[in-house]
Amino acid sequence: MRTSNRAMRKVVSGALAACLGFGASATTCAIADEPVLSPQLHALLGASQWLNDPPLQPESVLGKVVLVNFWTFSCINCLRVLPHVREWAAKYKDQGLIVVGVQTPEFAFEKNLGNISKAMVNLGVRYPVAVDNDFRIWNAFDNDAWPALYFIGPNGKIRDRVLGEGDYEGSEREIQQLLSEAAGTHAAKSIVRVNATGAEAAADTRDLGSPETYVGYSQSMRFASPGVVRENAPKLYSSVATLSLNRWTLTGVWSIDSEFAALSAATGRITYRFHARDLHMVLGNSSQGHPIRFRITIDGAPPGANHGSDVDAAGWGVLTEDRLYQLVRQAGPVADRTFEIEFLDSGVRAYAFTFG
Repeated sequence: MRTSNRAMRKVVSGALAACLGFGASATTCAIADEPVLSPQLHALLGASQWLNDPPLQPESVLGKVVLVNFWTFSCINCLRVLPHVREWAAKYKDQGLIVVGVQTPEFAFEKNLGNISKAMVNLGVRYPVAVDNDFRIWNAFDNDAWPALYFIGPNGKIRDRVLGEGDYEGSEREIQQLLSEAAGTHAAKSIVRVNATGAEAAADTRDLGSPETYVGYSQSMRFASPGVVRENAPKLYSSVATLSLNRWTLTGVWSIDSEFAALSAATGRITYRFHARDLHMVLGNSSQGHPIRFRITIDGAPPGANHGSDVDAAGWGVLTEDRLYQLVRQAGPVADRTFEIEFLDSGVRAYAFTFG
C-alpha cells in the first residue's frame, strides 16, 4: 500500500526549481531550504542502540537524503522488501543516500541484540540499524505498519512514505528525485532489477488464499482443535479428521501463551489447511544450543520438489534459531493442501504462519 502526498511534492519541487535559477537570490534560497532536524530525525538519532555503525550524528543526516526502513527480521513482508532496500543502499551510497533500518520488534525474541545481529548478517544488512525496542522511534514517525519506508529530503522533512510491499519503481524514482534536488543535478534514471530467492522472493498474490495466522492466544484465529484453550498451561490437544481451509490444529501437549504455543512434550504436531504457493512459520527454540528436529508433509507425503528453503525434499529440517522458516514452495499448480509439521524434540515455540 502506497500513501503519498503528490500535491506537497509538487510544491516543494517547484520551490526548489525557483531556487535553482528562476529569479530567487542565493541568500533567499539558503534561508528557505535550510535543513532542520525534524522531531522524527531527532527521535531516530536518539536511538539507545545502533548496530553496524556508531550512532548517527546530526551532521550525518542534515542536508542529506535519508531512507528510513521500519522492519523486523521475522516479518515476511519485511523480508520481501529487503532486497530492494539493499540494492538502493549500494547503488546510491556514493550519490549521498543514507539508508537507516529501524528494527522495531513484533515478538519478544526480536528484542534480543544477539538475535538481531545474527539476522542482519544472515540477511546481508550492512547499513546502520537503530534498535527500537520501546517503539519510541516508531511513535515519533506515527508509523503503523511493517514494513514502512520513509523518504526524507535534504531539508530534513518527510516527503513520502510507503507502507507494505510493492511499487518499488515508484520508490526508487522518489529516491532519484530527492538526490537530484540535493545535488542540483539529475540523478541516475535506471531502475535496479532484483532477483530475490527463498523467503525474499515476491509473493504469488494471484493465487494467495491463506492469511497470516498467529498461534498465541492474544491474536489467534481459526483454531480447530477440540475443546477450550488453556492459557499459559500445558494441555493435551488433538487434531480433527477433516480440516476446512485456513483452519489449524495442535496435536500433543502444548502450552499456549499470548505470543506462541510451546511444545511441552518430546513430540508434537501442527496441522494447517492452506492455499498458497509458499508457507512459512515463525519458530523459536527455548533451549538454545540444542537443535530441534522436525519433518513436514504436504497432503500426508514428503514435499519433494515443493519443499521450502529450510527443509529438504524428504521434509526434514532443523530449528536452530528464532526466525522465520520457509517450509513450502510449491513448484506446480497451487491448490488447497494440508500441511503438517512434526517436532521430534521439545522446546519449540510456534508464533505464526505466513504465506506467499
